[in-house]
Amino acid sequence: MTPRAAPLVAAAILLAGCSSLGPPTIARDRFDYVSSISESWKRQMLLNVVKVRYSDTPVFLDVTSVINAYGIEGTISLGGQATPAGREGDTFASLGGSAVYQDHPTITYAPLSGDKFSRSVMTPIPVTGILALVESGYPVDVVLRFCVNSINGLENTRGGLSAGRAGDEEFRELLELLRAEQTANGPPVYSAEKRREFYLYLRPPADEAARARQHRILELLGLQPGRAEYPIRYGVRKGEPGEVVIQSRSMLQVLADFASYVDVPPEDVAEGRAYPTHRTPEDLARFPPLVAVRSAASAPENAYVSVEYRGRWFWISDRDYRSKGALSFLMLMFSLTESDASASAPVLTVPAR
Repeated sequence: MTPRAAPLVAAAILLAGCSSLGPPTIARDRFDYVSSISESWKRQMLLNVVKVRYSDTPVFLDVTSVINAYGIEGTISLGGQATPAGREGDTFASLGGSAVYQDHPTITYAPLSGDKFSRSVMTPIPVTGILALVESGYPVDVVLRFCVNSINGLENTRGGLSAGRAGDEEFRELLELLRAEQTANGPPVYSAEKRREFYLYLRPPADEAARARQHRILELLGLQPGRAEYPIRYGVRKGEPGEVVIQSRSMLQVLADFASYVDVPPEDVAEGRAYPTHRTPEDLARFPPLVAVRSAASAPENAYVSVEYRGRWFWISDRDYRSKGALSFLMLMFSLTESDASASAPVLTVPAR
């Protein structure tokens, strides 16, 4: 190295050591980790749906924290020797340097078990949480179809090993009418007391068609017309006159219902590996499938999400927006049932020095 080049090299090392690692890593790490966590969450949810169809135990593993620590260290040394005039010897200069780059990601996982598993998976979804989704604009027919077993004695369809039911025609009609009311006049529910209390609210009808629709909604629910609002609460049987009683599902029941639409090989059902479904074509016409989970022996193409289980691939097509939306809604509902907010979302900390 020539003496002239030595100062340039030294300046480059010093500038590199003084620059901050923090800002450039934020955009990269935030989106990379979000994408990875999101993709793994989708796969975990789909895998648990498939496992339930095979009467296997669903297992949920939370990513509780993501910590990525960066470090960079550099050293530089300069040396030289000059020989006075008239003496023998060499005149030389030396430059030395070293740098160390460190990247230490630490990811923490926590299995969902014990009391937390019971609250999140086995306890009925709070009715207030379900109705809050409707009030915030989610389609009322989708929310109630996913999350409710019955409304004032009208039974929803449901699938599962021991709890399959065809569902009442009146329940399907109620969902259609409530969706039409939501489209015409906004959410048919409103909340009070900071969303601790909810009421069925039908706005004054604008025309005869709206009047007939609202009259039929009240008739199906067994409610007398003439009131502005009707309180909604959780329960199994039909409540007092003027009340709307909803029996909500647990997340385990929602998973079982989803699992009943998983495409499994007929031989797996015949051999008892997966439980059978007993829906007739009429049942499927009245209550269309919530989700389409396909299966094949080889890995799929154009899959929105796919998992391998028992040597077979199961997936949701990227071209099936209804099924993609259904899985996303299932993940949203699972998040709402998380009682420990500190563990419901991974935290990414990137200290840099």
